Amino acid sequence: MPPIAPSQPHVLVTGGAGFIGSHLVERLLTDGKTVVVVDDLSTGSLDNLKAHPRLRVVVSTVSGCAELPQLADAAESIYHLAAAVGVEMVINAPIHTLLTNLRETEALLAAAAPRRVPVLLASTSEVYGKSQQPAFDEGDDLLIGPPHQTRWGYACSKLMDEFLALAYARERSLPVIVTRLFNTVGPRQTGRYGMVLPRFIAAARANQPLQVYGNGSQTRCFCLVSDTVEALVRLQNCPAARGEIFNVGGTEEVSMRQLAQVVIEVVGSRSTIEYIPYSQAYGAGFEDMRRRKPQVDKLARLTGFRPATPLRQIIQATSTALSACG
Repeated sequence: MPPIAPSQPHVLVTGGAGFIGSHLVERLLTDGKTVVVVDDLSTGSLDNLKAHPRLRVVVSTVSGCAELPQLADAAESIYHLAAAVGVEMVINAPIHTLLTNLRETEALLAAAAPRRVPVLLASTSEVYGKSQQPAFDEGDDLLIGPPHQTRWGYACSKLMDEFLALAYARERSLPVIVTRLFNTVGPRQTGRYGMVLPRFIAAARANQPLQVYGNGSQTRCFCLVSDTVEALVRLQNCPAARGEIFNVGGTEEVSMRQLAQVVIEVVGSRSTIEYIPYSQAYGAGFEDMRRRKPQVDKLARLTGFRPATPLRQIIQATSTALSACG
């Protein structure tokens, strides 16, 4: 089969060599789509993608991709997943984080606008900030912390991505869908950037202490990556979703202390739990959110799907994948 030309019809996935992006690419190929990935491999890896005659990978940033206008023009749809990821990167490289999230989204939207190619933007639950709501609804007010704390810069950069995408929807009639992802986990996720579940599993498999930050009472909800991908594909294929914001995540709430205990049980580990002050993990002044639970009724209403894989099954799938990788 000849190489995929920029003008050949395809689905464009930015960040497609990353954790979520690579699973999305697999799904699209399974669905019979031709896929073009643009990824600079700063956090993604070509090892996440298997060679396929209907897959082309362009190693580049989105904003630096010379072919971007032609790729966007020929795309039937676009999934924009390219972004700076992970708490450690947010804390240690704030300039890179801000500029990556803002510049790449701006370039992508500008390329998609002339032909009004449908764009699904992957945002984050971080935009809810310090809100104390028991469960977050897409229409809730957002409460962002002060600018001298770098984690809020990440939240603001992703929120500005949302504002910009919806501005393109209003002013340029660009079909845009915004998805706020809540703690997607599963095979291929790495703990390299501070992601909690693969970090816990790796420690448990080595019978080392699981390091829980703070007192471990903070709660999160986890979503298996295949469930996240299912939601993204269904939303992109749903015209009624355009111009709207959707939470995508599981709703089984668990504290970090409980998560560590369940990981130890599932892995069959002799590990203990060690509590690390936030100041030691991330430096002075770090703020964490006490709860992070999504309401997903809007997603279910429009797509007929809500993520529901149980936590123990999520941990088992992630642990099995890490074991296979050695």
